[in-house]
Amino acid sequence: MKKTIVILALLGTLGFAGASAQAAETLKVGASPTPHAEILEHIKPILKKEGVNLEITKFDDYVLPNKALQSGDIEANYFSTVPYFNLQKKENQYDFANVGAIHLEPLGIYSHQIKKVNAIPERAKVIVSNVPSEWGRVLRIFEQNGLIKLKKGVAIDQATFADITANPKHLVFKHSVDPSLLASAYANKEGDLVAINSNFAYEKGLNPMKDSLMIESKDSPYVNIVATKTKAKNKASVKKLVNALHRKDVQTWITKKWGGSVIPVSQSSTKSEERE
Repeated sequence: MKKTIVILALLGTLGFAGASAQAAETLKVGASPTPHAEILEHIKPILKKEGVNLEITKFDDYVLPNKALQSGDIEANYFSTVPYFNLQKKENQYDFANVGAIHLEPLGIYSHQIKKVNAIPERAKVIVSNVPSEWGRVLRIFEQNGLIKLKKGVAIDQATFADITANPKHLVFKHSVDPSLLASAYANKEGDLVAINSNFAYEKGLNPMKDSLMIESKDSPYVNIVATKTKAKNKASVKKLVNALHRKDVQTWITKKWGGSVIPVSQSSTKSEERE
């Protein structure tokens, strides 16, 4: 009789374990290698305790993560800024939702030769991303440092080089380089100044806070978000992902890990306004 009870108890335990395993859900998320994928790796154990197995796919460019989300190869991505997200939705008719602002990576302007802003020479060549949604953040940095003036009333995430109304040093902006190649352009000394997205700067060993000549301000609207298809925005695993990324201990870890070069965004400001 005792042997039977033990067997039944064991079967019950195994059955419970099997049910728990079945209850665990896999969430496939695409991300830029740094810092996004590293942050996701950090929260993997947190999500596992909550029944979510996080599967991370790394992307080295800004086009494939949205294509993968659209095709269903992944269920969420974590790589883009709000302006880029909105631009991609408009250009490709993506039915995507912004489910949470997570952090800001201040964009930096780098130079090998120039060590002070007031030493920038006449007709300095500035290498900039070929992504239109990035242009405003670059122009804002130059405007805040007194190097150019922009048309009054133009939204930063809508600004283009045609909106420059004053350029006393006649700076020459070249905007034909893919974002992933900007760090290489800097290494090859292709311009006097190069505007590099922080994730690509990290990958090349640059510290935006220490190595840049000028850097984006903390009030920038270019925060990095988690995106999903609209129909999946209320999915439990997605909400658990965003909540984990907003945990105070995770945000503290992010700040320490990148020395303040990656700035966490509080949960209260998670739903950044989308402009269509």
